[in-house]
Amino acid sequence: MNKKKFIRHKEKIIILTKGNICRTKKELLKTTIFKKILLLYLEFLRQKDSPLLGIIPEEYKNNKKKYSEKILTLLQLLVEKNNCVVKAENKELEGFFKDTYLLNQFVEELYNYWRNYERFLILLSGKDKDYHEKPYRSFKNIFEHLTDLVRGSYRDICENITNKHPRVYRQVSAGFQVGIIASKPKLNIPVIYNKLKNISYIRQVLIEPPLIINPPMNKRSGSFKEIKENIFQQLDIKPEEWLCFPAKVGELNIQVFFHYEFIALGTALANLFDLAEEKDLNKKPDAIYLFGVDEEDIKRFGEPQTIFYDDKENDLMIGFVSRKEEYGYFGYLKKMILTLHNIICLKKGRLPVHGAMVKILFKNGKKRNIVIIGDTGTGKSESIEAFRALSQEHIRDLTIIFDDMGSFDIKDGQLKAYGTETGAFVRLDDMHPGFVYGNLDRSIITSPDKVNARAVLPITTMKEVTEGQIVDMVLYANNYENVKDCKHIKEFRNWKEAFKIFKEGKRMAKGTTTESGMTSSYFANPFGPPQYKELHEVLAKKYFEHFFEKNIFVGEIKTMLGIPGYEKKGPEKAAKELFKFINVK
Repeated sequence: MNKKKFIRHKEKIIILTKGNICRTKKELLKTTIFKKILLLYLEFLRQKDSPLLGIIPEEYKNNKKKYSEKILTLLQLLVEKNNCVVKAENKELEGFFKDTYLLNQFVEELYNYWRNYERFLILLSGKDKDYHEKPYRSFKNIFEHLTDLVRGSYRDICENITNKHPRVYRQVSAGFQVGIIASKPKLNIPVIYNKLKNISYIRQVLIEPPLIINPPMNKRSGSFKEIKENIFQQLDIKPEEWLCFPAKVGELNIQVFFHYEFIALGTALANLFDLAEEKDLNKKPDAIYLFGVDEEDIKRFGEPQTIFYDDKENDLMIGFVSRKEEYGYFGYLKKMILTLHNIICLKKGRLPVHGAMVKILFKNGKKRNIVIIGDTGTGKSESIEAFRALSQEHIRDLTIIFDDMGSFDIKDGQLKAYGTETGAFVRLDDMHPGFVYGNLDRSIITSPDKVNARAVLPITTMKEVTEGQIVDMVLYANNYENVKDCKHIKEFRNWKEAFKIFKEGKRMAKGTTTESGMTSSYFANPFGPPQYKELHEVLAKKYFEHFFEKNIFVGEIKTMLGIPGYEKKGPEKAAKELFKFINVK
């Protein structure tokens, strides 16, 4: 590759290119990128005093530069010639073959070293007209071609060292895990934010799932604070270190800018939100979010460094989160986006709800649209998944409208619900194993070896999210009450009784945040309503009164998810009882 840039940050490698790539294995091993990877690998081996350094002949052992150059030359030759030819034609390399098994293991571990990185390829398409003229199918070919080159080079080198052909071939991910096409489109943004125009916008994403990422954090803490001044112009933003994911968040257009340090989390948005189309970019955004600003630029606001500003002059919201490692968790990315969405909804007279909605069509002809409201870890997604398990016997169709955040609106006297995401960020610890394995082929998995392991995966369509669904039932997800002498489903008698329970927002914390034990959050939704409490309180009363005026069923579903030993049984029992209940009603 030429006209490229190589960025390494801890466990991530990012390569930016204008589209020129190497065509042969020989060219691949002559690239600056391969040389950098090899030097990083050798340094890694030196730091751990690896036995693999035993391949180095005595005459080169005390000269790092010399043996690094010789190993580079050796691998460049071995990709085309077997060991006999290489030794015969290059006497100075003969010492590297004193133990061919060790040399082969050296190459095996080099291959593994490369593959242990999270690897991103970004094609910068230049001027925006290139986006329209470039045949985008060719990017898939580039992506697959590079994978074949890397894998083929590894195999040829190993075969030329051992003079043996493997009998089992494993088609592992060898090239890049994520490919991105980015350009600089014409934008309609207020003049004050003009420096964002120099940042490339993601126009297409190619993911090779299952993609496993290990961000520095596996849970979220604190809240998002409103500030009373717009600090955007004070920020030190280097456009070459940022990308923008223009997200369709329900009906809203939120432009999400993220620093390369958080590229794995930023590209995972592709499994959660639809990318905005060109027609959306021609409109002024509803909100802007900068994920990964320099902590020095916002440290005067204290901790947590998760803040937002209501730019009334330009009629948009703008959010800021620090680049500190402690904010390297997908929850900070997703939840700030939804906070901005919720505040905009409140201003429009809609009631944001932290919950999940499912549209169910039964085989007996009945239909039910059910909204389950609750904070993180209360069993919303788990109950819906348990409900899905009943589908073969009793359900014709089950469609998820939203999995985490939506909003209510009253149109023509009817309560309708709208979603935000076309994907879900689900907690794997409490999901049925069949769900996990059944969705591996399209999942992005975060922190798989930690508490609160999660998967980001697509679950619905933009049409379902935005068309507006009539609501039949509104349930509060109670994850803390042990159901022994009472039922999993409880109906509230009046709007004031319901309002009190929903407002208290009680739950048993499940390790999804840094909270523990019994907690409470205003309307189980810390993402917008507490910051705009006065406005939210008025709207909430209006909507709860409407629920009961229109005879919408309002109650509790007791999932028991927060009770040890009932993480799976609780939601399953609750789903079964809910099924029986709505089939009778």
